[in-house]
Amino acid sequence: MTFQVGEKVVYPNHGVATIENISSRAFAGHYERFYLLRLTYNSLTVMVPFSHVVDLGLRRVTRNGEMARVISFLSEGRCQRYQDWKDRFKENSEKMKNGSLLAVAEVMKGLLILQTQKPLSFREKKMLDRARHMLIMEFSTSRGMKECEAMDLLDQALKKAQLHLPEPL
Repeated sequence: MTFQVGEKVVYPNHGVATIENISSRAFAGHYERFYLLRLTYNSLTVMVPFSHVVDLGLRRVTRNGEMARVISFLSEGRCQRYQDWKDRFKENSEKMKNGSLLAVAEVMKGLLILQTQKPLSFREKKMLDRARHMLIMEFSTSRGMKECEAMDLLDQALKKAQLHLPEPL
């Protein structure tokens, strides 16, 4: 998968980024091409080697068809989750690293449901906040809307499942 300078992409577990530059560097005697990404959330820059794009799960911003599936998932019923904290955290971490928008929505919804039953641990609160942020950023980028409009859209979907978006940490 190749990207162009100026294109918006999703860097799993970190969110939406813009490709600012494509360059080559010499490492250990051979040249490697890199994407220079600027993360939207905190303006950090990250260099991603072309050879690691697939391994990292770097992908284009999700299109409207997938967005509709995510909205539908968030507004309907319940989702599966593990009772054991360690298993739940491990699976949620893997979903966040996967980078799929639906996987991130599964993490957020599962933690929101759990939060209605008992307080979340600090690490789960942080993960919930990161999932919330990633969904809002990708929705706003994909649909060309303001972050507050994306929050409202997600909140409306969650209300149908008797849930609501948490406040950011």
